[in-house]
Amino acid sequence: MTLQTNRREFLQTSAVAGVGFYVAGGVEAADETKPKNKLERLNIAAVGVGGKGSSDCDQAANYGNLVAICDIDENSRDRKAEKFPEAAKFFDFREMLEKMGKGIDAVVVSTPDHTHAVASIMAMKAGKHVYCQKPLCHNVAEARLMRKVATDNKVCTQMGNQGTAGDAFRTSVELVQSGALGKIKEVHLWTNRPIWPQAPKVTKRPEPRPVPAHVKWDLFLGPAPERPYAPGYHSFAWRGWRDFGTGALGDMACHTANMPYMGLKLGLPLAISGETDPYNPETFPGWAKVTFEFALPGTTEPIKVTWYEGQRDGKKLTPDLALLQGTEKGYSGSGSLIVAENATLYSPDDYGATRRLIGQGAKDIKNPAPSLPRRKSNNNDDQQKAEWVEAIVKNDPKIAMANFSYGAMLTESILLGNVAMVVGGNKRLVYDAENSKFTGASEYDKLLSREYRTGWKL
Repeated sequence: MTLQTNRREFLQTSAVAGVGFYVAGGVEAADETKPKNKLERLNIAAVGVGGKGSSDCDQAANYGNLVAICDIDENSRDRKAEKFPEAAKFFDFREMLEKMGKGIDAVVVSTPDHTHAVASIMAMKAGKHVYCQKPLCHNVAEARLMRKVATDNKVCTQMGNQGTAGDAFRTSVELVQSGALGKIKEVHLWTNRPIWPQAPKVTKRPEPRPVPAHVKWDLFLGPAPERPYAPGYHSFAWRGWRDFGTGALGDMACHTANMPYMGLKLGLPLAISGETDPYNPETFPGWAKVTFEFALPGTTEPIKVTWYEGQRDGKKLTPDLALLQGTEKGYSGSGSLIVAENATLYSPDDYGATRRLIGQGAKDIKNPAPSLPRRKSNNNDDQQKAEWVEAIVKNDPKIAMANFSYGAMLTESILLGNVAMVVGGNKRLVYDAENSKFTGASEYDKLLSREYRTGWKL
């Protein structure tokens, strides 16, 4: 598909197409279907129930029968099983899908990043609807495949960037899409991550230790290369290791970039470049600055979207303070900034929910009439599951605003930034979106995918 086709697909299959995407007059979200009769409810399986997976599991169970619990950590699995004693217990999601078969309608995947794709794709190919945590996957090739498999199998999907379900987020998107900001000049994104060990503090692998009895280490590794167990990987700290995680950019940009990305209908980048401090290539850098070049719909002149993470020379990396025009003494811990002709939109949070308009034209800008559905709940995390289940019940994948047609494209764009970090030196790579390769720089194409261990191939 061409870049134009990518953008057309993006507009046709995601909520950014506007109100026509939903039912006529679509500012009211339809009532969720929550039948009391257990036989009428979806049968849901949860893969990964520790950490974020714990709340994902509980929330999904609000909208269906939790029939299976799967986790490589026996302690996490069995703690959750105490709450859902009727659910079957598994360590291996491959075994779960094979044994449960048609007894599962939908699957929630909340594992470490490196197993998102293999679990989700296996479930979708088996005809299961899938809710998968952000980032949708571990690398660019997986993002493209997940989008295709979801479409080919006609399943309803949702990526777990829960801010998408928020009414305030949707108002921000509507404001950007209204054109009231005027000509867009540039976009900036920054984060308070990493909050886990990685470079420069991590210069080598942690010392191997005996595998604890409650951890199924081979199943944790999944498609990743074999390595000895160490407590520096499981749990949580895997985010800083390239074989398992996607670093600060992968972990948070599906939140922080979401509002500008959806609001501006960005599609896939034309080019990327990045710079970092020197770091152990098995981890992620201590600081990084990545620039994405996107073509806005209807224009040929690209805009730059710049990502900042970590600390450089002891100072948090953020955009130029002058962009705030004296309205703030410093930037928030995380946030986004859309610099435009009439006003600058400053959102000092990860979810695009809070916003301030800066500049002379700001006083004349009002929120447009709502065009996107409103969930009317303060619990965005729960409502994103409700929206996914509504899509399943109504057999309409488009109801889920972060469906894989949208979520995979956002994730693909973000994970290209991790490639830019590896290449470094602010080397500009032109991305051929139609063929998913770099123009005139084929030596870097290998960074778009990974090798998979036997038994874990996609």
